[in-house]
Amino acid sequence: MQKIVLAFSACLFVVLSSFSQTRRLSPDAEISVLTIGPGTSLNDAFGHSGFRIKDRRFGIDDVYNYGIYDFNTPNFYLKFAQGKLHYLIGKNPYEDFYNAYVYQNRTIEEQTLNLTQIEKQQLYDYLLNNIKPENRAYLYDFFYDNCATRIKDVLVKNSNSEVVFNIPKDFKPQTFRRLIREKVPTNSWGGVGIDLALGSVIDRPATPEEHMFLPEYIHTFFGEATLANSNQSLVQQNRVVFEKREMPVSNQFLFSPYVIFSILGLIIVSITYLDYKNQRRTRLLDILIFSITGLIGVLILLLWFATDHDATAQNYNLLWAFVLNLFVIGQLIKPTPKLWFIKYLKFLVIMLCLMSFHWLVGIQVFATALLPLLLALGLRYVFLIWYYSR
Repeated sequence: MQKIVLAFSACLFVVLSSFSQTRRLSPDAEISVLTIGPGTSLNDAFGHSGFRIKDRRFGIDDVYNYGIYDFNTPNFYLKFAQGKLHYLIGKNPYEDFYNAYVYQNRTIEEQTLNLTQIEKQQLYDYLLNNIKPENRAYLYDFFYDNCATRIKDVLVKNSNSEVVFNIPKDFKPQTFRRLIREKVPTNSWGGVGIDLALGSVIDRPATPEEHMFLPEYIHTFFGEATLANSNQSLVQQNRVVFEKREMPVSNQFLFSPYVIFSILGLIIVSITYLDYKNQRRTRLLDILIFSITGLIGVLILLLWFATDHDATAQNYNLLWAFVLNLFVIGQLIKPTPKLWFIKYLKFLVIMLCLMSFHWLVGIQVFATALLPLLLALGLRYVFLIWYYSR
């Protein structure tokens, strides 16, 4: 008898498992795209997107999103820096998803999609297959394969009608850097870090479709999209689920990059003036300048050539953060450097001028907050040329 019960239980488990894997959505099911507004941290500054699958008949109300990463991944930070970190698709009950972003005070917008029953089932089956452990991971790319672009790609792949992403009214194409700066202020440490790390490749205009690497533009373009077969709108209902509450913003201007770099620039200019007036050279200042700019240059080179990040290529911050500065520090220590060192200092001034040219013609846009420091560096190099040429 016990064997019969065990056999029956095993068969029932198999049947139930098979049913759960092939669950059919009811005709009342809805699939929508949730767009989450920016948060307060740099990691949340660009917003978030997810699919909501809602079927009251079968008690389904889940959110699938492609923005999960595992901090327990071996060498997590190294892989992140190298551009080799895998992100995961995640699944959460809608109520938990909603409460989490309400707690973070982030706006939630929902667009119910105009899909046929077959398309709803196809998309749902795709997500169920994608959430399996062997299929969950994907190689994240900030601009071309992220939590927002995956929403677009999954929808297009599972739509039997061509989705036409029409250009919104008053749409003005932006460069990738400009799109980032809309979310991260230039006078913030995150903004300066981004402008330092990312190269000139992000200063080209993004195509309309490429704008959809940001959840905001997923929402905008989905709202304007039509289905080619029927010419109907892709979105049949658009609503704001939660509107963020306006909160007082603390003023951190005194500790902002512009103020800090202005102070550093003023210190360099002041010491340079005193050195010129007293016919001397503050050796420690020059060693610090050449060491720090050289180390920043090494970091930029590593991001360019030692990672899989496409956006860190062709970074002309190397024109001021010059790696070779590390190798000439010995000349700064000597009372009288080699004659070639004066030519090297002139070369550094030329590099700063070349950087200005790149900035003016739009080859690469640099961190504005660095301007006081860059001017001070130029002045210091000119002083050193004068000092050693006496």
